[in-house]
Amino acid sequence: MSKYEIVGLMSGTSLDGLDIVHSRFAKKDEKWTYDILNSETIPYSGELLARLQKATEISEPDLKKLDKDFAHEMALMVNLFLSNRNIDDTTIDAIASHGQTVFHQPDKGFSLQIGCGKTLAAETGLPVINDFRNGDIREGGQGAPLVPIGDKLLFSDLASAFLNLGGFCNISFVNEKEKWIAFDIAPCNLPLNKIANQKGQEYDKGGEIAKQGTINLFLLDLLNKLEYYNSSYPKSLGTEWLEGKFYPLIKFSKTPEDNMRTLLEHTAIQIANVLTVNKLKSILVTGGGAFNSFLIERIKHHSDCEVVLPSKEIIEFKEALIFAFLGALHLNNEPSNVPSATGARKEVSLGVLHQS
Repeated sequence: MSKYEIVGLMSGTSLDGLDIVHSRFAKKDEKWTYDILNSETIPYSGELLARLQKATEISEPDLKKLDKDFAHEMALMVNLFLSNRNIDDTTIDAIASHGQTVFHQPDKGFSLQIGCGKTLAAETGLPVINDFRNGDIREGGQGAPLVPIGDKLLFSDLASAFLNLGGFCNISFVNEKEKWIAFDIAPCNLPLNKIANQKGQEYDKGGEIAKQGTINLFLLDLLNKLEYYNSSYPKSLGTEWLEGKFYPLIKFSKTPEDNMRTLLEHTAIQIANVLTVNKLKSILVTGGGAFNSFLIERIKHHSDCEVVLPSKEIIEFKEALIFAFLGALHLNNEPSNVPSATGARKEVSLGVLHQS
């Protein structure tokens, strides 16, 4: 039996904070199991958040400094997390860190997640595995999505498909040819949070702002006609696409409620289209958007697929758990990408190991 105790770190495009999961994985008779031992989301300080939000706009020297500074802040968070829970760090095999994506351009052969692995290892005293995406990209893949390996090996008995409602919404499932497919569907929380910020809120709790608005049918039609939605997978989205293709269609200065209502409907329609076209029977929904009851209601309205909402802990920490799992697979010398999902030429063990 193989056993690993991993601290998984996830920082998503929504920049809600650092998701930390202390987890244990075991493999027996070719089957992996997991336990979440501790979990917490630690918000970023105002200064760090502001710097992360501007990361795509700063100079190369400033980005290199942010890479180190972000790792330093993550190390402080991890050390506090372990201390507050009286976790014996000698039992931890590694930290598996996604980092913060700044650039994701697989068509140009790279994806950049900041949060220096060497700094994180040195300041926690623990081995660190990071840079999970570029190994897949080197094999011709998109470097995303990477969650399907966890859906396949940890969660496949819970539903026929898996939907994550984060900054973008992505899905993974087994198609009719019994191949795992995964791709980004559409923007989700990133544009919704942007509008909520105009109302002085971090996010639209329960979809209450959207409920007050009216759908702009002209804008909805423009969004639904974006070329990305008709392109074949494997495919993935990044903030560059949002800035270049999506945001220019939206007049953010107009009525926020109407914008919110229209964008929420757009996301629900695109998700439902994927569910219907692929004849999916049930879907496990995780990520912050799973708490947006109005979005869930609109997905159900447009689709006959059964929507399964798991425990609050899985909704909030599934991605961090799966990146911890990627760390376990790395230590166990197992492949952790799904080529049918990412488009890579072959299976590879992802991640770069930094010793403390």
